[in-house]
Amino acid sequence: MALGLTEEFVVIGGNKLHMMKGGTGDPLLILHGAGGNRGWLSYVQDLSNQFTVYLPTHPGFGTSDRPNWIETVPDMAAFYTWFQEEQGLENIRAIGFSMGGWLAAEMAATCGHAFSKLMLVGAAGIKPKNGEIADIFIITPAQVNELTFYDPKQAPEYDQIYGQTPTPEEINLGERGREMAVRVCWKPYMHDPRLPALLERVKIPTRIVWGRQDQLVPLESGELYQKAIKSSELVVIDNCGHAPQIERPTDFVKTALEFLN
Repeated sequence: MALGLTEEFVVIGGNKLHMMKGGTGDPLLILHGAGGNRGWLSYVQDLSNQFTVYLPTHPGFGTSDRPNWIETVPDMAAFYTWFQEEQGLENIRAIGFSMGGWLAAEMAATCGHAFSKLMLVGAAGIKPKNGEIADIFIITPAQVNELTFYDPKQAPEYDQIYGQTPTPEEINLGERGREMAVRVCWKPYMHDPRLPALLERVKIPTRIVWGRQDQLVPLESGELYQKAIKSSELVVIDNCGHAPQIERPTDFVKTALEFLN
């Protein structure tokens, strides 16, 4: 496990936020997607060998409190900039996955000192012109998992994450997170019409990472992010779906460390 791995609750504006933290080196904030915080997986462990990783569970997900005032992704972005100020974590490196990528993009666009380097991985937030972002709220969690991967057999931790029958508590926490995701991402669905224009403010080095066979958020969204953020580059991982950090962790960690260091 990571050096000095801790699991704690931090209080932001009177609300408890669950957070895992571990590793060594400069801080790295990881923002999870709508599926919730998957915990200290191998890619997190690999990153924690070179960075002190902060892995919070979003408000309303898992065991984190659900503030009544968080109703949109921009609201959640405001919460996390508050979190950064309280924790002394401004101007740091960050990775955002899927909904967490959208969240990180909102933070970078509205708070110039949030990040020093940013990675967006399969990020929601920008509506593609041709394809569609899959509606994960009208299909079952099992169907979402099926769409997430190009080939689950190449994901080393697939069985560890998805192979066990969830406990009643895990089912309840999963439903709680799903309800929060619906609350903040539903109208308009999984995007912010203002975001492409606001991203012109982002001047920090940004690496956009996408699985070429992503069936949840089309690669076109990644191309639109790359067009909107002038200081960005797009890295496409072949034979990979929506979660390169799980499906192709070696390739993902390589491109992450190459960029973040």
